[in-house]
Amino acid sequence: MKTLTKEIWMDIPQRRAVVSIHNEIERLVKESGVKDGFALVNAMHITASVFINDNESGLHHDFEVWLEKLAPEKPYSQYQHNNGEDNADAHLKRTIMGREVTVAITNGKLHLGPWEHIFYYEFDGKRRKRLLVKIIGE
Repeated sequence: MKTLTKEIWMDIPQRRAVVSIHNEIERLVKESGVKDGFALVNAMHITASVFINDNESGLHHDFEVWLEKLAPEKPYSQYQHNNGEDNADAHLKRTIMGREVTVAITNGKLHLGPWEHIFYYEFDGKRRKRLLVKIIGE
């Protein structure tokens, strides 16, 4: 069995952003030499997410608008968590968008649908955060 474990560090200068990590995950699958297995990609911070969806800027905008309606950033005082902090909305948004993705690897490539693409979604940026990538297989 082959395995590869890597951390990807993210430095997002704004509070929220959707960032494609798809090419980097493909590169790591190739580096691993795994032909048949799985890739796990997860955010190691509770105010960020990894998700799979269409690589289309209009959809990314729609996510932002939808999430902001569900868990608005302001006023900060609306949240019990924001006692000395201002990121309760980021925790809620992360819960909705999820922590990680697991993708099958077949013939040495990510086994995804035609429009599926892997993203990192930052909800409380302006500080360094990391992702874990774990690839396991034969």
